[in-house]
Amino acid sequence: MLAVDTGVVEEWLSEFKTLPEASISSYATSLNDKTALISSLYKVIQEPQSELLEPVCHQLFEFYRSGEEKLLRFTLQFLPELMWCYLAVSASRDLQSNGCIEALLLGVYNLEIVDKEGHSKVLSFTIPSLSKPSVYHEPSSIGSMALTEGALSQHGLSRVVYSGPHPQREMLTAQNRFEVLTFLLLCYNAALSYMPAMSLQSLCQICSRICVCGYPRQQVRKYKGVNTRIPVSSEFMVQMLTGIYYAFYNGEWDLARKAMDDVLYRAQLELYPEPLLVANAIKASLPQGAMKSSKEGTRCIQVEITPTSSRISRNAVTSMSIRGHRWKRHGEDSGDQNEQPENGNDATELGNFIIPEISVTSVAGERTGNGEKSRALADNDVQHLQGVQETATDPRTDSKGLPEIRRQKSVRKMMEDGINSSGRVQF
Repeated sequence: MLAVDTGVVEEWLSEFKTLPEASISSYATSLNDKTALISSLYKVIQEPQSELLEPVCHQLFEFYRSGEEKLLRFTLQFLPELMWCYLAVSASRDLQSNGCIEALLLGVYNLEIVDKEGHSKVLSFTIPSLSKPSVYHEPSSIGSMALTEGALSQHGLSRVVYSGPHPQREMLTAQNRFEVLTFLLLCYNAALSYMPAMSLQSLCQICSRICVCGYPRQQVRKYKGVNTRIPVSSEFMVQMLTGIYYAFYNGEWDLARKAMDDVLYRAQLELYPEPLLVANAIKASLPQGAMKSSKEGTRCIQVEITPTSSRISRNAVTSMSIRGHRWKRHGEDSGDQNEQPENGNDATELGNFIIPEISVTSVAGERTGNGEKSRALADNDVQHLQGVQETATDPRTDSKGLPEIRRQKSVRKMMEDGINSSGRVQF
């Protein structure tokens, strides 16, 4: 740690102690603009043996319990780095050097689980219904939903999940460690929209480190320091993915993508279903290219907004659709009845079919004579057949339908006998 960083941190420690009550609000607003101070504080936290670590942790805890919202968020931005330092020291079993960090984490936890009056808080989460539109989805885009009795009984009802009350903790042990850290990460995710870019970068980096330390992927990532495996819980990994998902769309695409791959890698090794489900869902919803969003601009997630005009689904069953369906079936039945006599006419018109004569040779002689004889026979038969058909179409001869059919049959038989007798006709 450089002397310049040490001087900046020492000045910050002494400045808040002499600050009057009326100036706390303006002082909290100016802290976010002090990038040099924030960078120096990260360096202090990353060095467990630093002499400034204990006063820095004490100052951050004073910020958190001051009641000023901006001072509280200033402390929260260092929470991912504090968690990593605590887990790294715990993995090395050097419990003497993480006492101040553990005290800060416990202090923040015990303040968050109670309200201003000191009563235990119960957090509630409302699970959105897919039948109602939200900023993330439209019911019309999901598809038609069957209006069953069960679906109608659940319509309008919201499912609420409760968390708490959480017990007070005096120290962190192997049994309650990730219960406390998961709740702290939940508090951090609740203020994600206020976190600066440096805090989001720290979150993605510590998620990768926690998930790959002690595994073969650590050599690929080239992470140095801790080489032992750090145990994690399924709930803690889900909270990590929540922050990573926000970082995707707020200027940290590359770090967030690497962190998500590492969390998915660890979830596959641990066979945790919840992180696997969330990570694969995030991976499937990501766009093909990287999001090039400005870090200084508005932070948002692009969603599709449908028009507000009422629309009727094409699959909706209405009185008009039922009426149209009846007319359609009536038309099909009428068409079937009309097609039946046409099939009968086709059967009677087979006599009009004349087999064409195709000559594959141009040799003159007996074959030419036989061909002319066959053509003459075919022409006479065709003329006779046309005369028969003209006679049959006369309305005055409708009563003689039976003799006309017999005549057509005899003419057809004569044509077949004539063609078969001339075996030299070439096709």
